[in-house]
Amino acid sequence: MNRSHFPFLLNTLTTISMVFAIWMVFLWVPTETNQGAVQRILYIHVPIAWGAMVSICIVAVASILYLHNRSAKWDRIAVSSAEAGAIFGSMMLFSGMMWARPVWGVFWTGEAKLVTTLILFLLFVAYLMFRNYFPEGIQQKKIAAVIGIIGAIDTPVIYFAANLWERAHPPLVTGPASDGDSLLSGSIELTLFVSAVAFSLLLFSLINLRYSVHKSEDAVNLFYRNSSIESNTL
Repeated sequence: MNRSHFPFLLNTLTTISMVFAIWMVFLWVPTETNQGAVQRILYIHVPIAWGAMVSICIVAVASILYLHNRSAKWDRIAVSSAEAGAIFGSMMLFSGMMWARPVWGVFWTGEAKLVTTLILFLLFVAYLMFRNYFPEGIQQKKIAAVIGIIGAIDTPVIYFAANLWERAHPPLVTGPASDGDSLLSGSIELTLFVSAVAFSLLLFSLINLRYSVHKSEDAVNLFYRNSSIESNTL
C-alpha cells in the first residue's frame, strides 16, 4: 500500500467504525436494568480511558527510542501522542464525572482510581507545557522524553487501582485482570469491544494528523534555518 494512501484509509476506517459504534451504543445495545440509560456512558468512558493509557505508553516507547538514536521521527511521535492523550485524558475525566453524578450522587470521590487518572491527565499537560515553554533544542527533547517515560508508570496503577483499593468505582469486570468470568453480557461486551476499536482508530488518526503537522513544521523551520545560514554567508 502506498504510504500516501495510509491517512485516507485510516480516516475512512475511523469514520466508519465510529458511526457503527455510535449506532450500537445508542440504538442497538439494550438499556441496562440497574443503572438505566446513563450506563451507556460505559461504552464511551472505558474506550476513552483505554486510549489515554495507550497514549502515554506510546509516548514512553517513542521517548525511549528517541533517547536511543536521537531520531526526530520518534520525538514527533512522542509529542503527537501526548497531544492526543491530553484530549483523551480530559474526555476520560469528564465522561467519568458525568457517569458518577447520577450513580454515586457526586461528581468526584477522590478515590485511587480517580486520582491516578487525574494524575495521568496532569502528566500530559505538564509534558506539553514543558515542550511549549522550555527553550527548543536537544536538552528540551531529552527532558521531555524522561517525563514521558516516567508518566507511563501511572498506567498499571490506574488499571489495577479499582481492584487494589476498591471503593465506589467498580472493580475490573472484563479483560485479563478481571476476577473470574466477565460480568458483562454478550451484547454489552460486543458493544464495548466495537467502541474500543473505534476510539483506538480515532486515537491513531489524531496522532497521525499531529505527526504530519509537526513534520511539516520541522521542514519549514529547517528551510528558514538554511535560508538564514545562506544569507549570512553571502
